[in-house]
Amino acid sequence: MKVGVAVNEDLLIPDPAARRRLLDHIAEVGLDHVTTGDHISFHGGAGFDGLVSATSILTAHDGLDVVVGVYLAALRHPMLIARQLSTISQLAPGRLVLGVGVGGEDRSEVSNAGVDPATRGRRLDETLELLRRLADGETVDHDGRFFSLRKASILPVPDPPVPLVVGGSGDVAVRRTARYGDGWLGLFCSARRFADTVERIRAATADLGRPAPSWFGLNMWCGLGLDAARAQDLLGRRLEALYNLPAEKFEHVTASGTPEMVATKLAPYVAAGAEHLTLIIAAGDVHEGVDLAAEVHRLLVSG
Repeated sequence: MKVGVAVNEDLLIPDPAARRRLLDHIAEVGLDHVTTGDHISFHGGAGFDGLVSATSILTAHDGLDVVVGVYLAALRHPMLIARQLSTISQLAPGRLVLGVGVGGEDRSEVSNAGVDPATRGRRLDETLELLRRLADGETVDHDGRFFSLRKASILPVPDPPVPLVVGGSGDVAVRRTARYGDGWLGLFCSARRFADTVERIRAATADLGRPAPSWFGLNMWCGLGLDAARAQDLLGRRLEALYNLPAEKFEHVTASGTPEMVATKLAPYVAAGAEHLTLIIAAGDVHEGVDLAAEVHRLLVSG
């Protein structure tokens, strides 16, 4: 089991020394990876580029892996994504996992990127098909609904390949993962839904004759603190500010409290097959949050 953290605001700063100290701290306490998100213009303009953020982390620390969870690949051209993955792999081979999603929580983000929100799922499917072919070193001729390519290739081919994991939920996520993905990344889902989705993906992949996915992960917002009430308040305020929804809407799919309380909430997901966990930290201080996340990791491993 791999456990990491997402601390985006504390890494996207114009202070390289502070960024390195935080990454060193994450590695020193035994966490495995850093997860970064991606938005072009979310709810009024917020966001940052997930692959730029990932590159800044990979080049600032030589040991930590990075998960992009998730990159709005439906809003980018597949040739651009393939080139970015190739370049990042030259800098940090084998240390990046790319989670992909369709977006849509803010439909204006999609439309302002020049994409019809009604087509973003089909556009992502075509993008993933092309990323697969380009990552195999194929010279691609393609006439699709959204993209036309002639003798397209991206070299050097990432070695080892960058795992493509699909974010999302429901029937579409199962189908998309089975057809195109190396794994699945859950967010805002119950442990029961997580277990069901894992089993359905395994069955659907077998039906297609593809190898069973090797990567199942979960991103969970976690309010962490020794004062459980304060941790819950910190988490609620973060979620309300980001998603413009009442904190109560998220209570059943987030965790808050002491490390013991958070580990108890996460344990059923681990039992259901979540081998790559990211704690999206809400804490009074980021370094305190990292220490508490490491304690959650210890508790999960010790059972």
